[in-house]
Amino acid sequence: MTGSDPSPSPLAAFRGPVACRRTPDALTLTGAAADSLDDRLIVALIRPNATDLPDSLAAATVSLIEEHRYCITSASRSWAVEAASAHVHRDVGAAFYRAIPPRAVPLRKRLFWKVVLALAGTNAGKRMLLSLRRQR
Repeated sequence: MTGSDPSPSPLAAFRGPVACRRTPDALTLTGAAADSLDDRLIVALIRPNATDLPDSLAAATVSLIEEHRYCITSASRSWAVEAASAHVHRDVGAAFYRAIPPRAVPLRKRLFWKVVLALAGTNAGKRMLLSLRRQR
């Protein structure tokens, strides 16, 4: 990599609190994306060597230093982490469901479940539903 800017560009930037979860094979950082109000950002570092990371960070960024070396920077401190790979995921579910609203449930299905749940709420209704189930 050549250029006059020594600071690497971030792979991921979080705003607010970031949860750090460790498993034997991965370190997962989860929080709100800094560049969007709705999106959640998930960064998974595979086979990391980081052991002294706290359980929570504030406004963290993850940058690629060089191949298999990443820098996790928080407001108070930064950590150099070696990992086999990094996977950045953006949860865009909120934007998806705004663009494609769920379809309405048909009236017959709503009435069916309303009746079944009302029956299940009484002792006599439970006995009736169980007897119908046994007949099958």
